[in-house]
Amino acid sequence: MFKTYEIESFFDEMLQEIGRPRSHYQTLYDRLSDLPDEELKTRHEAAQQNFLRQGITFTVYNDNQGSERTIPFDFVPNIIPKDEWKKLEEGLIQRVKALNLFLDDIYNDQQILKDGLIPRELVVTCNHFYPQVAKIKVPRRNHIFMAGIDLVKDDNGEFRVLEDNLRNPSGLSYVFQNRYVMRHIFSDFFHDYEVQSLENQFTHIHEALSSIAPNGVSNPNIVLLTPGIYNSAYFDHSFIAQQLGIELVEGRDLLIRDRVVYMKTTRGLKRVDVIYRRIDDDFLDPLEFRPDSMLGVPGLIDAYRAGNVTISNGIGNGVADDKAIYHYVPNMIRYYLGEEPMIKNVETYFLRDEEQRNYVLENLDKLVVKQTDGSGGYNLLIGPHASQEERDAYRVQIEKNPNNYIAQPMIKLSRLPVFRGEKFSGCHIDLRAYIFNGEKPHVFPGGLTRVALKEGSMVVNSSQGGGGKDTWVMTE
Repeated sequence: MFKTYEIESFFDEMLQEIGRPRSHYQTLYDRLSDLPDEELKTRHEAAQQNFLRQGITFTVYNDNQGSERTIPFDFVPNIIPKDEWKKLEEGLIQRVKALNLFLDDIYNDQQILKDGLIPRELVVTCNHFYPQVAKIKVPRRNHIFMAGIDLVKDDNGEFRVLEDNLRNPSGLSYVFQNRYVMRHIFSDFFHDYEVQSLENQFTHIHEALSSIAPNGVSNPNIVLLTPGIYNSAYFDHSFIAQQLGIELVEGRDLLIRDRVVYMKTTRGLKRVDVIYRRIDDDFLDPLEFRPDSMLGVPGLIDAYRAGNVTISNGIGNGVADDKAIYHYVPNMIRYYLGEEPMIKNVETYFLRDEEQRNYVLENLDKLVVKQTDGSGGYNLLIGPHASQEERDAYRVQIEKNPNNYIAQPMIKLSRLPVFRGEKFSGCHIDLRAYIFNGEKPHVFPGGLTRVALKEGSMVVNSSQGGGGKDTWVMTE
């Protein structure tokens, strides 16, 4: 099935050239080449059915059909050798450490703004900057319990950070389900590989949440606060709560008395110490943010302000993962840690800068343009793949509100083979790595490998037709 496979001009994770796999893929390549076509088809179909049977779905917003979907799964894993992972791990810890220091700084002394390293206007006018939570004493000064850092490899095979996610990064449940399906249906693929286990990871995650409990609380009652069953990531919420052994609650299950948070139970009220919230900032407390919110808890921020409950990830974290701030993260690392960044950014143009804006407008056919507060792969312009009409429409939007956009060169994302029933084709991938910040930072050994299944597409988001793969971090 690899006879018709084409590498083209992209970095291929499995093959150096046709018929010549990279050393860490050699065994898997041989095994795939030996398997009969019909068996591959049967197992591939069994994997898709497994997701359906388990009800592992996500909801697509703005879909005319309002559909709930499973994420397509491909069985060729993303294998990362031990040495490469170790280097990546160090770079991720460095980045999250600096981002946490940035959040602590801008909600307290704002020294980085006073020193002129980042334009003050960029921070204080950001939609995700919340002065309501300034000067609140956050336990351990830890604003980021869980970070999801999106990584890509360029055409030289070098990892680069594409995006930081410091609010409610989703997808962790799919990492476990991808591994479960691989172990269940493709167990023989593991025979010759020493893959880092995902067992005990929820112990690390629980410890991280416990470590940020309010001062003096040694055995905290932790809950996961969800918007409810209609949220696109509800499966993620329920899976994580179940695995952590904590209650999954909605706003109506909580109440505040004397600046303390309580959960309603059949045995009466039970005090809550830590809330892992999956509700966006604006909806957390109608007394502080959106008064029309029915999802949050009135008085929650006041209880947080009094130090009686920890809310994580921190409120207002979005100012640090805003796409306009992304450009400054390498400088943050130098400023707070005195170190050179270990993982590079993708070059970014600011459209608020006239010179850069003019360059971008003249080169829309070569660049990717994104809204600074966009997510999910929506509303972005991939210049080389867009029609002239689409580029013209985007130009009008940029000229109307240039502050709302950034642009980046088109990165030739690396590819991995994907099984298409009759053959393997190269499809672009990225990797969402998860970092948990407790007493010590912990990088989850693997992550969510997303794959752009539409032919020629570089958009890996599941809402845009992307799929998933298992990620193998090697121990040897």
